[in-house]
Formats: sequence, structure tokens, C-alpha cells
Amino acid sequence: MKKTLIAAAVMATVGTAQATEKVAISDLSWAGAKAIGHVIAAVINGPMDSEAEIVDGLSDGNLVAEGMDKGDGSADVYTDLWMPNRAVIWDKYVDGAGTVGVNKPYEGTQMMYVPSYMADTVSSFEDLAKPEVAAMFDKDGNGKGEYWAGAADWASSKMWQVKFKSYGLSELWEPILVPQATFLGQLKGTIAAQDPVLFYYWTPEAVHAQYDLSPLSEAGRTEGCEDLKLDQEDWLEASTFSCENKDATIYIAYSKSLEERNPPVAKMLSQVQLDPNTINGWILSIKEDGEDPADVAEAWIEENADIVNSWIN
Repeated sequence: MKKTLIAAAVMATVGTAQATEKVAISDLSWAGAKAIGHVIAAVINGPMDSEAEIVDGLSDGNLVAEGMDKGDGSADVYTDLWMPNRAVIWDKYVDGAGTVGVNKPYEGTQMMYVPSYMADTVSSFEDLAKPEVAAMFDKDGNGKGEYWAGAADWASSKMWQVKFKSYGLSELWEPILVPQATFLGQLKGTIAAQDPVLFYYWTPEAVHAQYDLSPLSEAGRTEGCEDLKLDQEDWLEASTFSCENKDATIYIAYSKSLEERNPPVAKMLSQVQLDPNTINGWILSIKEDGEDPADVAEAWIEENADIVNSWIN
């Protein structure tokens, strides 16, 4: 009934998808990607009167990209493709093989953070070069401070390791590579105790509404300050990155095989345009208020028929 009402609210002029296949959507681990995935699925299953499924456990970005390239329906949509973090995927499948399409991107940031109660002590990467500062973050007593760089399979985790090496910090600091959910569970207790913690994060994300955080400043960008070769076997030795990140551009990527297998959905995915503030609202509803992502998606679609209609048409 709810899907019927939503379909009626979105006065789209496209007909029911004809002889179309089910769309397989990635199940990436971070909240923004999950929220986007549920919105896309709700648009396809509701107003578009087609069929989509978020594939449980389809969380490895490389496997999603390979599935989109094959075009066999095993993976059709990569819900939150961060660039330049995922440049290897982009170069291979978007610019190279031409088997993956993308939508209009939204902007995001990615930085190193400390809780604001640490900001007087640590406010820049220059501060991280002080042995006494690193010692404050040494939890296991091995003489090195720890920082969370992300999950082990994230490209951004490699990027931060390259940065710490390039800034000459490898002797003082070491990365912690654990899943996001594990880190967030630890972060809650750490901040409650007002203990030191240094970690990677990005926007949009609910963590910025949950805690008072301060980003670390870095060296400004200059020509040649970023040279990442994260697809090489010796990626850490071969790469350098000694300046601040550019703002990220973040895309929904999709298998171009959908242009034959489900043309209306391929068209819709190419025309989706997201606003970071909207995404942050979805994340807050899911993570702060504990709402079901599918309910958040359907409610937003019902209230924003004009936006959804612009994607479909």
C-alpha cells in the first residue's frame, strides 16, 4: 500500500519497465552508502514499478566493480564511489573499459580528526611529529601512537598510511585497521572518558553531529604533492602524499549493461543528483534515531516527489 501511494505521489511519465531485470545494489558498510542504497532501491521498487535488491554482504568495492564490469547482474550499483580514493576502479572501468557509468557527483571532505578536547594539544600534522604527542596516543606501549586509518580493505586506509610515511611520521605512528562499526563502538567509550584518539573521518556523516570534533590542518597543495599508486604491489613505497586532500567527488556508479537489461533504471541512475545535507539527514535518522533505512527512504521519496521525478524523467 505504501509503495502504491509513493508511486502515485511521484507523477512520473515513464511507463512500467518492460522486460527488465532485477537490479543488484551494493551493501557497502558506511551509513551514507547504506542510506543511498535504500533510497535507490525504494525508487526502483516504488515509483518505477521495477525490481531492485540490496545484496546482503556485497560490501567489497572491488567485487562490486568487477560485477558491474561483467554486466551479469551480480552487481549493478556502487552506491557511494569516492574519488580520488577509488581512482583504480575509475581508471579501469569508467575511463578504461567504459562498462561503468556514473551520475552527477556530490562533494565530500576527508580529514584526520581529534575530539575537540584535544585540539589545544593537537591541531596539525606538524604536532604529530612531536614524540611527546605520539606518546599520548600509544595504547599498547610499543612506543608508537595509534590512529584509525579505516577498514583494512578501504583505499583510504592505504592513502593515510602513505600520508604518514610522506610526512615522516612512520617511526612515531602506526595505523589501526578495523571495521568502521568496531571503531565507532570504541570511539564512544574513548570520548566519554576524554581519552586521546586520532582518526580518519569524512563528511557527510552522523559522527559530526554526535561529537565535537576538530580536524587537523595539513600542508597546502602544491604541484606533485600527491602521487598515489595504490594498485601496485609496493604501493606504500611507490606512493607519496604530503599535502591536504582535495574535496572528494562522490558518485553513484552503475553497470552500463543496465542500458540494455533495464533501460529506465539506467537512465534514472545517470540523472540522480544528491545533496550532502540531504544525505546527512538520512544518516542522522538511521544512526541517531534508530529508524529503519527502508522507512527513511520511502518517507523521503514521498515528501520529495519533484526531486525523484527529475531523476526518473
